[in-house]
Amino acid sequence: MVDYLLLGVAAFSAGLVDAVVGGGGLIQLPTMFSVFPNMAPATLIGTNKLASIFGTSVAAVSYARRVTIAWSVAAPAAIAALVFAFLGAYTVTQVSAEFMRLLLPVVLVAVAAYTFARKDFGSVHAPVHSGTKEQTLALLVGSGIGFYDGFFGPGTGSFLVFLFVRIFGFDFLGASAVAKVVNVACNFAALIWFGYSGHLIWQLGLMMAVCQIAGAFIGSRLAMKHGSGFVRQLFLIVVSLLILKTGYDAWLRW
Repeated sequence: MVDYLLLGVAAFSAGLVDAVVGGGGLIQLPTMFSVFPNMAPATLIGTNKLASIFGTSVAAVSYARRVTIAWSVAAPAAIAALVFAFLGAYTVTQVSAEFMRLLLPVVLVAVAAYTFARKDFGSVHAPVHSGTKEQTLALLVGSGIGFYDGFFGPGTGSFLVFLFVRIFGFDFLGASAVAKVVNVACNFAALIWFGYSGHLIWQLGLMMAVCQIAGAFIGSRLAMKHGSGFVRQLFLIVVSLLILKTGYDAWLRW
């Protein structure tokens, strides 16, 4: 019972953080690995995706009810992410993702430094693209991040938020709303693969999904109540924690 309580708290916290800026996997997945150290990693990752898709979907719906989602960006990015996340999941079964583990902390440091240096970054919602160019860029972002999510995964939500601010000129709140839509597509594609290969614990995933939903509901409400400034601050905190965690795993742990 203690283990399941711990997993429930982790899922709730992950859902809350994911709903605002992404990065909930930093909380939920390590907890699952610590509770089930002898279980196959693929099974834990698949079960994690099952719980996460519920939380992310609730966050996406919550945003859609209160924030104007840029569907001209969200739709093509989500479609591309759906396809390429599946390709990424397949590719990781064929080749090693070791180089991504080493590169990720470096990329996260660059993201954090850029966001911190530009104090006005993501404070104003001022889209800079439209029409075919906007949709093409959305397809490219969805393809790249979708493949990354299927192939490796940590920090996917935070990367999406950063790119929607940097490339499309969204504020942090608008970027987070679009990121949730794309995240749902990534999780769905991964679930197809893990479900097909039998790497899912349905009862555990659904139990954690209930906690994820509660966290996502509260997280999305907090983001919409406090606005882009709050999202930016939490974004920097989460990315900093991701740097510490992934840097330790990549350079110090082994």
